[in-house]
Amino acid sequence: MSAPVNPPDLSDQPYARIEQIEPGVARLLAHNPSAFTYTGTQSYLVGGTEIVVIDPGPDLPAHLDALVEAIGGRPVVAIACTHTHRDHSPAAAALKAATGAPIIGCAALALDTVGPRADASFDFGYAPDRVLGDGEAIEVDGRRLVAVATPGHTSNHLCYEFGDALFTGDHVMGWSTTVVVPPDGDMADYMASLDKLRQRKDRVFYPAHGPAVTKPQQLVRGMIGHRMQREKQILRLLGEGRDTISDIVAGAYPGLDQQLVPAAGGSVLAHLVDLERRGIVQTNGETWTAAP
Repeated sequence: MSAPVNPPDLSDQPYARIEQIEPGVARLLAHNPSAFTYTGTQSYLVGGTEIVVIDPGPDLPAHLDALVEAIGGRPVVAIACTHTHRDHSPAAAALKAATGAPIIGCAALALDTVGPRADASFDFGYAPDRVLGDGEAIEVDGRRLVAVATPGHTSNHLCYEFGDALFTGDHVMGWSTTVVVPPDGDMADYMASLDKLRQRKDRVFYPAHGPAVTKPQQLVRGMIGHRMQREKQILRLLGEGRDTISDIVAGAYPGLDQQLVPAAGGSVLAHLVDLERRGIVQTNGETWTAAP
């Protein structure tokens, strides 16, 4: 789930239509568009004679039927989720029932956060048969689909490497920045995970929302720079006397649609928590100030 932007044109999206985007990689778009999911969640089918399904998506009957049709009776080696927000993993159980495939990928995580989430709640029903650690792999069609641990958006977030392509879930997307909401979302982890991808040599990123990223290192460098600029902005606003999250959001996101304010507040909080751990700011209840 990403940070909000203006909604896209939904008049001609390929819902329930399989798209072969390169040899061994096909994509299927779920009909769950929103200000946070863009056109919807993209499920990926990796392999040829046998398949791994990455991010089966929300539990929507039409999307599940389209996945089963796209699989076309081929063996499903695994159902692999990047993380367990409800726009990514709930269809895993139904797809397992339909195909007999094991759920292999991210760890289970189900948390209640303080107040309503602006993006998506966690999938409390997710139950993996096997959890992949960083560098562990699934064999499909004689090739390796390798887990790349990228905590930050959530603590259990994984990307998946397939040759020189990387399936990035919600960690990196070309259409918008990623929501990082405490207590599970962690800005320091997110920045470290971005730096981890910056050092890789992937040809392309395939995110769960939005178009493929064809210049991945350039985008990641820009994302790191954006977060660093946001941190400087928050510190400047604190110095101007804006000492609550709502005050900082008003200063950092002027004119923001009210329904998107909670997401912006979560991002500001993630930055403040990181700054507090580093001894740069301090808090007293709901008030934040620069540390002495």
